[in-house]
Amino acid sequence: MAENAAKRIKTDGGALTIGTHNGHFHADEALAVHMLRQHVPKYTGARLVRTRDPALLDTCDIVVDVGGEYEPARDRYDHHQRTFTTTFTDHQTKLSSAGLVYIHFGKGIVSRSLPDTPAEDSDKVGLIWNKLYDSFVEALDAHDNGISVYDSDALKAAGIEKRFSNGGFTLGAMVGRFNGNWNDPVPSDPVAAQAEEDGRFEQASQRIGEEFDRALDYYTKAWLPARDVVETAYKARKEYDAEGRILVLKGQSAPWKDHLYTLEEEEGEGVQKVFYVLYPEKPTPDAKWRVQCVPETGDSFQSRKPLPEAWRGFRDEKLDEITGIQGGVFIHAAGFIGGNKTFDGALAMAKKALE
Repeated sequence: MAENAAKRIKTDGGALTIGTHNGHFHADEALAVHMLRQHVPKYTGARLVRTRDPALLDTCDIVVDVGGEYEPARDRYDHHQRTFTTTFTDHQTKLSSAGLVYIHFGKGIVSRSLPDTPAEDSDKVGLIWNKLYDSFVEALDAHDNGISVYDSDALKAAGIEKRFSNGGFTLGAMVGRFNGNWNDPVPSDPVAAQAEEDGRFEQASQRIGEEFDRALDYYTKAWLPARDVVETAYKARKEYDAEGRILVLKGQSAPWKDHLYTLEEEEGEGVQKVFYVLYPEKPTPDAKWRVQCVPETGDSFQSRKPLPEAWRGFRDEKLDEITGIQGGVFIHAAGFIGGNKTFDGALAMAKKALE
């Protein structure tokens, strides 16, 4: 495509400019642009320049994913240099432009998203900054740098094969689908063709941004407040089982897995792990109660101690007959969750499952 078309500036009403490359785009620069425009006040509403022309990039206030420079003092954030090896704190995945923008601007993004706008070096900001990188941004860094989730050689050596296709639906693939198909008609006018490509990038940046914003909203407004709820329940766990194997979330359920694993880790090796978590289905006095098994890891389907095999797949009166406990609602066929009409019934089920 003619370079003069690539030099066209897309104006969004801001005085400052963000530069990135034109052509085929990826999730990392799409997210980098979104984070800057939507979460960094200095770049709110900034103009976007998509080009590989060094002279035009030099005029930009900030440049991401192009230019061959990583110089934070000059707001240059490219990762394609042969010598580039920067990673997030205590991680091994090399950063992409998304990770670079996040590592330099992310604490400010998190701080401004919290109700009390705490200092960027506060513990709560650091907690969410690390969590959001682990759960969202790192996947984009790995995708753009060609790093697989698993070591393919180790999987092959162990004889492990995929059981089914996941449809290729990852954050990176989601953005990639906004690129034009190989056989899509392209306007003959270079300016029109570039405008069409820019429009696709804008859609992609908005789409990945929506997912990032949902994650940010969840971790600041739901996940972080849940820590206090889970910590209170964790401290009281031996009220229900002398060994501390049952955790009860009173009044209302809250996201508990991440916080439980962290609390156990903080106590150190040798601590008795929690096997079952009990919580009401809704925050009302007449709510039914769930008994959920703690997974071995946060994204595992393997429970530390599944509910008894003899209970699985049964419900209501038949379940009562099998367990000898009244009020049974169901036990999932896979044995990772069950329910009872009352708290006392759910606790009795958990205690009997420990036998």
